[in-house]
Amino acid sequence: MTAFAPQIKVPATYMRGGTSKGVFFRLQDLPESAQVPGAARDNLLLRVIGSPDPYGKQTDGMGGATSSTSKTVILSKSEQPEHDVDYLFGQVSIDKPFVDWSGNCGNLTAAVGAFAINSGFVDAARGICTVRIWQANIKKTIIAHVPITNGEVQETGDFELDGVTFPAAEVQIEFMDPADGEGAMFPTGNLVDDLEVPGVGTLKATMINAGIPTIFVNAADIGYTGTELQEAINGDDKALAMFENIRAHGAVKMGLIATVEEAAARQHTPKVAFVAEPKSYTASSGKQVDAGDIDLLVRALSMGKLHHAMMGTAAVAIGTAAAIPGTLVNLAAGGGERSVVNFGHPSGTLRVGAEAEIANGEWTATKAIMSRSARILMEGWVRVPGDRF
Repeated sequence: MTAFAPQIKVPATYMRGGTSKGVFFRLQDLPESAQVPGAARDNLLLRVIGSPDPYGKQTDGMGGATSSTSKTVILSKSEQPEHDVDYLFGQVSIDKPFVDWSGNCGNLTAAVGAFAINSGFVDAARGICTVRIWQANIKKTIIAHVPITNGEVQETGDFELDGVTFPAAEVQIEFMDPADGEGAMFPTGNLVDDLEVPGVGTLKATMINAGIPTIFVNAADIGYTGTELQEAINGDDKALAMFENIRAHGAVKMGLIATVEEAAARQHTPKVAFVAEPKSYTASSGKQVDAGDIDLLVRALSMGKLHHAMMGTAAVAIGTAAAIPGTLVNLAAGGGERSVVNFGHPSGTLRVGAEAEIANGEWTATKAIMSRSARILMEGWVRVPGDRF
């Protein structure tokens, strides 16, 4: 009879942050081999989430079979001066055996502050507790303002976030100096480029590093109105292939990869999105979104599928690009200078503020601000077969 390694159990917390959810770990609680970057860590997280799954369901794991629910977070006491915690985000591929560490998850950032407090990394102050987060993937500072009641994180409240069914407590997030990585906010040096995509044509594109590298194109240029919901795109293999083609060629032009073939191993970044002027539409929840209540329409793809709402990091890119006159995002919103933008997405609307300025002839962003919510769904241990890492 074959002997199989028993399951091990690892302390973990299952949390919703913004319109995403994921499995959160303290670095010190991981098995020793997974406490450092490498194959052991990736294999552990893949097995926790239930990937790779050729059925695309993640039935044998904690993942929810969408880009928004196939996520992991590792937190540790910060090694950076004047920061409380180091936040490392792993986007787990659903059908392929890899974890993408190339970017941040802005939605789960809303849960990082609460997890840091509950994990003992930060003492809970009265009122609003400020948690200074070092985002280890992109090496940036994020500040979370977490409400506290009776010495504990306040999770319940009346703040409503489109894309999340139930109201909760509001958590304000500040993304400081949000240009992703060390390069320029506009890697090509242009606010708008001509992006040549074989089989698609030459598209006007704004390619920005803010929150997360993002490629914006005009909805009309690729045959869309900007009011689309998930089913209009995610069931269309030809459309998904077109967006991946745009994403791959944009990634090369942004200098993120050397060849389009490398894009397959870098699914999390960059994002690709399309924008349009305001139009009224019915959101996925049945809620009516009035053209007069929004500045523009944005639809974004994540991990090869149209997102059900909006990625938090992409919202930073939207807010930052909207604040810079002449970008496609700014033009779709009516042009001119603006510090706040309210945009329509498949689940409803989202408001994001950004501050941008010209320094030494280049645009820079000082910060972007948005409100999200978060709560613990379950805590305890996650179990994985002991021979998988």
